[in-house]
Amino acid sequence: MSLDNALADAMNTIPECVAGGYVDMTSGLLLGLKTLDSHPQEVLDMVAAATADMFQGPTVIQVEESFKKSRGNSDSDHHYFQEFLVFSDNLIHVFLRTKRYPDHVVVFVTRKSANIGMVLAKSRMAVDAVTDAV
Repeated sequence: MSLDNALADAMNTIPECVAGGYVDMTSGLLLGLKTLDSHPQEVLDMVAAATADMFQGPTVIQVEESFKKSRGNSDSDHHYFQEFLVFSDNLIHVFLRTKRYPDHVVVFVTRKSANIGMVLAKSRMAVDAVTDAV
């Protein structure tokens, strides 16, 4: 299955989902995107960059290194930050780091009126199928 089809299938299961994307934080690229609306390319490029900043920005790296040191895991490649929820004026943005590719993130955007518990549960359930399409 193609990445775009996997994102579309996931969006159909997530309540009030208006967009789905797949970000490679190493390259800073948005590898896949499915959306109900059109958006300028520069906005889409910023989404990929912002995702990388959230998960791998300098302060986040410092926090993770501090956690690793305090827990005696300083040699570990483990990332403590796995998911982010961002609430904007009208939307819920769900960012989920994939297990298979720790430098990849799946992003889903829903209307703010959606049930947040269902959005998060369905988003988590969709990650592996989307990752399988990469």
